Amino acid sequence: MRTWLPYPLLSTGLFVMWLLLNQSVAPGSILLGLVLSAVLAWVTLKLQPARSNLHRLGRAFGLAVHVVGDIIRSNIAVTGIILRSRRRPANAGFLTIDLDLDDENALALLACIVTATPGTAWLEYDRRLKTVLIHVLDIENEALWRRTVKGYEAQLKEIFQ
Repeated sequence: MRTWLPYPLLSTGLFVMWLLLNQSVAPGSILLGLVLSAVLAWVTLKLQPARSNLHRLGRAFGLAVHVVGDIIRSNIAVTGIILRSRRRPANAGFLTIDLDLDDENALALLACIVTATPGTAWLEYDRRLKTVLIHVLDIENEALWRRTVKGYEAQLKEIFQ
């Protein structure tokens, strides 16, 4: 069975998602969903993502709590920026930060954290220079943004390296 469906859970999830998105259980939708879910499972087999060794899983819970708190604070700050935009426009800008992370999964998680935080967006990562380019909606305090990203990086290093 593994040779026909290398990732049965992924195939099942894709099939169910297909049916939900189409809002139909017609024979054509079912057949197309089965074919697509099987083909996409084979495509992902060729990707072979890098495996990471996780250490200090307790720190992952602490990181999650920290990220949720920062997202809530950032939502409040972005709301304030939007509401006062007529009196004082936002000071948007770009910020380049040096990183020390080597693990690809840790970098991907850092990108998700930065992008999920309202008012920030991860734009580009340069592997050679190990720098990330981030867009910030209100860049008045660059040092604070650098400390925040470096803090996330330090926690991810403890978890992944």
